[in-house]
Amino acid sequence: MRWAGVIDSVTRTVGGPKGRWAARPGRYRRWLVVAVVVALLVQMAVAMVTTAVEQTPTIDEPVYVGTAVDSLHHHRVRYNPEHPPLGKLIIAAGAALARPHLDAAFTGDQTALGRQVLYASGNDPWRLMLCARLPMIALTLLFGLVVFAFARELTGPVGGAVALALYTFSPDIVAHGSLATLDVPAAGSLLTSVWLLWRARRWPRRYLPLAGVALGAALATKMSMLAAVPVLLLLAVLSVWYARGTNGRTPRGHARSLGIGVAAAVAVALIAVAVVWAVYFLVDPRLRWTPTGPVPVVHGLRGLAVDLLPLPEAYRDGIRVQFGFEHDTWHGFLLGHRYLGSLWYYLPVALLVKTPLGMLALWAAGTAVMLVVPRLRPAAPYVLIPAAVLLLAALIGARNLGVRYAIFLPMFLAVAAAGLMAVRRRWAYGATPALVLFVAVSSLRTYPYYLSYSNEAFGGPSRTHLRLHDSNVDWGQDLGRLADRLRERYRGERIWLVYKGSGVPSAYGIHASDPRRARSEEVRGLLVVSDSSIAQATGRLAALIDGSEPIDEVGHSITLYRRWPPPPCHDISHTGRRRKGGVVPHSD
Repeated sequence: MRWAGVIDSVTRTVGGPKGRWAARPGRYRRWLVVAVVVALLVQMAVAMVTTAVEQTPTIDEPVYVGTAVDSLHHHRVRYNPEHPPLGKLIIAAGAALARPHLDAAFTGDQTALGRQVLYASGNDPWRLMLCARLPMIALTLLFGLVVFAFARELTGPVGGAVALALYTFSPDIVAHGSLATLDVPAAGSLLTSVWLLWRARRWPRRYLPLAGVALGAALATKMSMLAAVPVLLLLAVLSVWYARGTNGRTPRGHARSLGIGVAAAVAVALIAVAVVWAVYFLVDPRLRWTPTGPVPVVHGLRGLAVDLLPLPEAYRDGIRVQFGFEHDTWHGFLLGHRYLGSLWYYLPVALLVKTPLGMLALWAAGTAVMLVVPRLRPAAPYVLIPAAVLLLAALIGARNLGVRYAIFLPMFLAVAAAGLMAVRRRWAYGATPALVLFVAVSSLRTYPYYLSYSNEAFGGPSRTHLRLHDSNVDWGQDLGRLADRLRERYRGERIWLVYKGSGVPSAYGIHASDPRRARSEEVRGLLVVSDSSIAQATGRLAALIDGSEPIDEVGHSITLYRRWPPPPCHDISHTGRRRKGGVVPHSD
């Protein structure tokens, strides 16, 4: 910043009174910023498109794609009620490019629907999945511009570039932004709403309605965004209060400003509700709703709150389904230990594992700066409180299945990290670029296996499976890569497969048997096991892994073992379960 002032001063002197060359440095800086933004977004686009092309469907994607195709053909809200339709409408816009077929006589649940659409209706699963993912990639890039614009308004163009760099090099955002899933579009829509509320501090009439639209988009994509609604409505009141300039006003003026702010917040809420209704009407103007599965009954205050929500019946039933999930008992895996239920510290630990070390440092420093530096302090409620509330809601959730439940953090905290550019100290100007470079190198090294990323302190992507499972490392994404590996190195061998995912192995040329359905002495040859299945292995599967030797891996998410015939009187009661990366104690 100081050097920029020196350059401007020198230029004005050289240019004389008419300032002949005065505009040039500013013009050059603008073009430099544009070039940096374009370069960052292009590298992110390349990473996401490569990932989208190479990865087979993850566990959740077939359900969303199947639901999207059903809405294209039948214009109804029928499947996957636990998530509102907007994200699936966006997926449908891409899937329509592949002209997918769907058997009109199909009957079944949403899981069967996904398999029917991808593998039993004559569609090309590779082409259909890529088309479905492309709109999400485009949205992820657009949200990068929101991150840049938000941070630029707070700290200038250099701060905006820092925030955008952290966003585009975030392995989690690249991984999930390249999938036909709902986490990134929901979080990005919420961030957009917060940014528009911040802008409403100066132009409330222009930006408050837009903030309501963006909030409605978030709510129409994932119901988990409901937790942030009270915070955003309070921010709407705060923006109006600031816009009306309450300093020096009488008590009556304060009361009037507060009343106008509350009215504005109500208007934002009504616009958000209208957007949700519009999305359901867009799918089916008749609002037909017939659940294909059981809808739990929700009692008490929760049930009363759901009944009172001014939202479509399908939305309210979706909330009830989500509450039902929260009452289920889920299998967890953290730092090599299996458990039942949920751990409140799961997400913080998982984030420590899966976030680049330089990014963690910049998040912490940026948050501290935003709370301390006077000119950034007004932005702290906008940037930090929504993220904190959503994180708290995720911490108390029942599903310890991945950092995707906190995918909003790399977005909001990238904006916070830009605050370091407001610290006029040499260490800030030196340390920030160095840490951003560290983040970039760490992220690029994992290309194109972003889903299984973990930072250097935890051994990198090849060892993530020893600490975490499910969407943190192995979400079924590497079935196609496994097929290629088997053709290249293990052609003609007998394959025994335990695959955790929604893909159909035979659709990719993998013809294998389930070793859990055969006698142990029959399981010889190549044993292939998804790392999430290894993490949760007990009993028969654990015994089979015990008697096998790890020889290869695919995508840091699938392990290949050589299965030898067991020796006479084989006893596994005192052995350790063999795993890629070492031996862990066997426990049933």
